[in-house]
Amino acid sequence: MSTGTRALELLGLLQARRHWPGDELARRLGVSQRTLRRDVDGLQELGYPITTTRGTGGGYQLSPGASLPPLVLTEDEAAAVVLGLKETVAGIHTTSGDAAVSAMAKIVQVLPVRIRRRIDSLRNVAIPRAAPRRAGITDVVALTTVALACRDHEALRFTYRARDGQVSERSVHPHRTVSVDDRLYLVAWDLDRGDWRTFRIDRIDNPIRSGQRFVPRRFPGSDPVEFVRSQIRSMPARYPVRATVRAPAERVKEEVGQYGTVESIDDTSCEVFIPSDSLDWAAFCLAATDARFLVHGPPEAIKYMRGWGERLIAATNEGPADAQG
Repeated sequence: MSTGTRALELLGLLQARRHWPGDELARRLGVSQRTLRRDVDGLQELGYPITTTRGTGGGYQLSPGASLPPLVLTEDEAAAVVLGLKETVAGIHTTSGDAAVSAMAKIVQVLPVRIRRRIDSLRNVAIPRAAPRRAGITDVVALTTVALACRDHEALRFTYRARDGQVSERSVHPHRTVSVDDRLYLVAWDLDRGDWRTFRIDRIDNPIRSGQRFVPRRFPGSDPVEFVRSQIRSMPARYPVRATVRAPAERVKEEVGQYGTVESIDDTSCEVFIPSDSLDWAAFCLAATDARFLVHGPPEAIKYMRGWGERLIAATNEGPADAQG
């Protein structure tokens, strides 16, 4: 392996893991520790922010530097790339979202503080109201801190704001970030509660990596996305919307999907239950069945649906001016 090829592989390994013991890194590259030190010295001379520690537990890691590595990205390009990845993470494509989190974590961990602050200052830039709903990412650094802790199996501490407004300090063993229904979640083992928990990442404040590594526990299931959905369904909803839909249960299930439950009454009708924090979303799900339906409760849902219907009917009534035109 040529020196240049080895240098690229060395950089890739340093970006893939937070800390490498010197003997393990040399073994992965197939070189002596003396050659490894020479390669690291060469990269440091080029401006790559590689930190070296000696003694027991020593090794190498790629850390935030005063400037970006040369011939890779300018500051403007780095800010643009991270913000672009942020938009991908906030979108609806789960696979590309996972890849974007990983890429963003690699970039943000080596960004100088001034660029991180620059990116953070752009988080409140307004977007068109008509734009599709996106995952709430208000802090890129916090998101990448969580992602890196998942990658490195490192214990994490943070402040969490629950749906009811309660604030608590949490210590967890992070497992994975998950995109579900246009929101990002952290799946983790909660050390204080001794159980698996899900946390909305937009409600996580000041995440801190403890530096303590852990052996991952066996995850209860094969699909983290389905695990998060099951946790969401088990939570008490603000609006437990119930309705009868005049359509076969199988057809209604195709529209309601994982957002509610459908039970057949007979061949032409079914009962639908949609627990939701948004009456607008529940109304959309029922209207999407393209069938007649009757809402039974709660009272807020009945009132909301009636108002929604009145607005739609009013939108089809032509006034005198419209009739003449």
